[in-house]
Amino acid sequence: MHQVQLFIPCFVDQLYPETGMNMVKVLEKLGCEVHYNPKQTCCGQPAFNAGYWDEAKSVAEKFMHDFDGEGYIVGPSGSCTGYVRNYYGRMFDDTNQAADSASTGKRAFEFTEFLTEVLKVEDIGARLNGKATYHDACGALRECGIKAGPRKLLSHVQGLEMVEMKECETCCGFGGTFAVKYEPISVGMAQTKVQSALQTGAEYIISTDVSCMMHMQGYISHNKIPLKTLHIADVLASGW
Repeated sequence: MHQVQLFIPCFVDQLYPETGMNMVKVLEKLGCEVHYNPKQTCCGQPAFNAGYWDEAKSVAEKFMHDFDGEGYIVGPSGSCTGYVRNYYGRMFDDTNQAADSASTGKRAFEFTEFLTEVLKVEDIGARLNGKATYHDACGALRECGIKAGPRKLLSHVQGLEMVEMKECETCCGFGGTFAVKYEPISVGMAQTKVQSALQTGAEYIISTDVSCMMHMQGYISHNKIPLKTLHIADVLASGW
């Protein structure tokens, strides 16, 4: 039995708690023993990306303490997972916490990555009727190298027709504080992504990161576009 420490990013905790619950639903169905530390907070990525590296380091120290142990750290976010994996080691290089930071990074897995690379499963037994397209979130694709795994998982969802859009690897425009600092550019990037999805005839845009979903859904809802964004955990937990 695989021991899993559940990592719930801020966006999931505050805005999409059902996605976290659905991730647990899938992991437990696959025989994992899932643990959740309610004391966990942010991984520190927002502060780090904004240039507040000392503050980010303090948050990272708490994260490493909260997720101390040997089990896998699994979260529904390629962005947060990629940050923990790729930057914790750099922040604590040449310190007495170097070993802990390296261990934490190696144990961190994005949800779909854990399913396909660790559990070696592709068919969860999910069902969702409709037509969908997949958005490669920047964190998952560029920080974690996740590309084929989510598509394999979605290809086994009964009733779901998957079609590729032309702009599948293009950023949706969220980028954390980028969306705040450069709102017109951010909205324009969301428009490009949504229009590309519409051209496929899809009803759903599916991805690994709720931050991307929130950003695109905001544009979709504001412009009354017939599309809906879904996190892949919500898709894989459906129909059973």
